[in-house]
Amino acid sequence: MASANTSWSEENFSCSICLDVLSNPVTTPCGHNFCRTCITQYWDEEVKYKCPFCNELFNTRPDVRVNILLSEMVDRFGTSVRVKEQPCVEPAEVPCDVCTGTQLKAVKSCLVCLISYLKMAQLGKIEAEVKQMIQERQENIQEIKDTVNRSKADADREIADGVHILTALKRCIEKCQDDLNQMVKEKLKSAEKQAEDLIKELEQEIEDLTNRSSEVKQLSHTEDHLHFLQTFKSLKKPPPKRTRRMVEVRPPSYVGTLRRFLDQLEETLNMEMKKLSDAELKRVQQYEVDVTLDPDTAHPQLILSEDGKQVHHGGVVKALPDNPKRFTKNIRVLTRQSFSGRFYFEVQVKDKTTWCLGVASESIKRKGHIIETPETGYWTLYSYKDVLVFNDDPAVRLPLRAELQKVGVFVD
Repeated sequence: MASANTSWSEENFSCSICLDVLSNPVTTPCGHNFCRTCITQYWDEEVKYKCPFCNELFNTRPDVRVNILLSEMVDRFGTSVRVKEQPCVEPAEVPCDVCTGTQLKAVKSCLVCLISYLKMAQLGKIEAEVKQMIQERQENIQEIKDTVNRSKADADREIADGVHILTALKRCIEKCQDDLNQMVKEKLKSAEKQAEDLIKELEQEIEDLTNRSSEVKQLSHTEDHLHFLQTFKSLKKPPPKRTRRMVEVRPPSYVGTLRRFLDQLEETLNMEMKKLSDAELKRVQQYEVDVTLDPDTAHPQLILSEDGKQVHHGGVVKALPDNPKRFTKNIRVLTRQSFSGRFYFEVQVKDKTTWCLGVASESIKRKGHIIETPETGYWTLYSYKDVLVFNDDPAVRLPLRAELQKVGVFVD
């Protein structure tokens, strides 16, 4: 009777998916074995269920179970491997007492504690690796601190800018309020003075007419005919005419007064915002970079200048060599340079009827039709027919008060 061959290698108990020793081995209907976790994840990602080893298709997802016999053999194989890893040193050699797992030949022994150990070179290697790990973590900590400091600086700057603008607006509002109060009071004072003068004049006329009425009444009872004739002649004359005939007093009009002050307030706000915008522009311009366009990425309808600084739509599709970097549907072109961190560049768009510009991640899709949104790695601004749109899902329309001549792009 022939004896069974017990010489098994690790390949006999390996999963063809993870290439490691089988864990909870299961068997497919075609007879191949895989780790339960590996085959489960593999079928979760596939539309059709097939064997990863022989590609046999299954109509439905197989209900696999643990292969008990194979599982026991894997356990025994693991035990035998651990036994083989024990030290096999020559009789005259001393195994290392410090090693865990496979023991190597010791080269030195401590005369005090009598422990045998390897050469110090391995300890030096371990120490170097530990130092490298410590340095990497220290660098990560420093990056985090730098990010926090930048965020704090940005927050402080935003607060300072807000305080500056609001303080300027407060001063403007207070001045507008004082000017409005003073103007209204002056108009009211002028109207009151006009009314007082008119009242005095009317009261004087009333007094004169009252005296005239008394004289007429007294004359009607006199028996002195000579006196009557002399006095009647003077009373017969009409009262003197006055140049003033404005009896009606109109209240002062304040129409448009508040509107003028609101316009003044808006002008102040625009002026302060322009100051802030100019300061912000100077701040980001310190991160300005020089960019040139990459012809290998340009859509066949685009025409680039020789220096790679200008691009325009040619209207026809040029015959260009196939390039994995080239856009095939979306009419786009990328720059030769790629950047990380903070950077800024400017694009001239004067006299352009339609344009699109922005930034994109390096992993973007370039073939076929692309929906350009931040989710797909595109942050782009699109302009056509005096409409400015940020490409998102949904798109965001932006106000455009004047014709743009230059657009600055700042990435923080």
